[in-house]
Amino acid sequence: MTALRLSNTDARRLWLAQTGLSQGPKDPLAIIRGLGFLQIDTIRNVVRAQDHILWSRADARYREEGVWRHLAGRDLFEHFTHDASLIPMEVLPFWSRRFRVLGERTARSSWFHSGLGQAEIRAIRDRIAAEGALSTHAFDTKHEGPKEMWARPPHKKALDQMWYAGTLATCHRERFVKFYDLGERVFAGGYDRGVAEADQIDALHARAMGHLGVATPSELMKFWAATSPAEVKAWIARAELVPVEVEAADGRVYNAVATPDIEERLAAAPAPGGRVRLVNPFDPAVRERDRLERLFGFAYRNEMFVPPNDRIYGYYVYPLLEGLRFIGRIELKADRGAGVLRVSGYWPEPGGRASAARAGRIEAELDRFRRFAGLDRVAWDAACPRP
Repeated sequence: MTALRLSNTDARRLWLAQTGLSQGPKDPLAIIRGLGFLQIDTIRNVVRAQDHILWSRADARYREEGVWRHLAGRDLFEHFTHDASLIPMEVLPFWSRRFRVLGERTARSSWFHSGLGQAEIRAIRDRIAAEGALSTHAFDTKHEGPKEMWARPPHKKALDQMWYAGTLATCHRERFVKFYDLGERVFAGGYDRGVAEADQIDALHARAMGHLGVATPSELMKFWAATSPAEVKAWIARAELVPVEVEAADGRVYNAVATPDIEERLAAAPAPGGRVRLVNPFDPAVRERDRLERLFGFAYRNEMFVPPNDRIYGYYVYPLLEGLRFIGRIELKADRGAGVLRVSGYWPEPGGRASAARAGRIEAELDRFRRFAGLDRVAWDAACPRP
């Protein structure tokens, strides 16, 4: 079969449409179903990642922490893809292998070794069985030895290991605090729906392909982070996919595969317009950094966990998207005491042309974001360059 050729412009347009930044539903649950899953993160630099990702697609229709009602209502379940994520409940029948694999992996990992005896671990589970959903704050075991940055008390390690294995599950969250309940109660009988492992693998690959539209084998594998390179390769060989040649930002061409309806998807993908969008560092549009750089020529790395002296930019730096181009990055932080969204860094992409119109679009997006965060005004640090 002759490969379909995708220009770089079309590949960008399609990807932004696939990730909902240029089209798609406004309802939070529909947004998550369209994305495949929603990564969650505890850091509330301005607003938490999951809220920003949903707001960037639903805009004024979404309010902070609105997503948790869908977790409590069992529309979503929480587990681990490449990171902690909210996953549509319809994926659960294909997730039992993931529970088993992660349960076995964490049981072997020293990170999850609590030092508690089996009777003590059973007692934690038994308390939850008797009392209902409990957070880690309901337990009081203490960490022994040197207090390291990421040290966790023994009960937290035991809770998390049971959570990975599906013995426990997230019942709900309150201001991001996780409440654990028995997996059999959260999943109404348990997570194992009797789907054969081979069928789970095929279903996950098919779903990932549907969310990606166009993908390399590596991108397909990284989507759920739940299958192996060999499993991806075998599935591609027998799936009905379209070979495509994709033009990268630097003009080189790379090979990928696409869904059979790729031409219909491309025809339906709109141009994203001229608005500047503030993209969260955990947004699915930018999460896979190699694809981001290959398609958009935008080299972006998350420096939150890089020592301050080793950072190129800053702690929490947001990519700025204008139309089909990433035009720069900006560092923001909420000063809630003063009611201010502070801008402490701005770095336009090399070769970009400054203009009053672009500056106005950036200011308009910052103003939309500060209103979402419940802040009164935007303030640029005196030493920070402005667009």
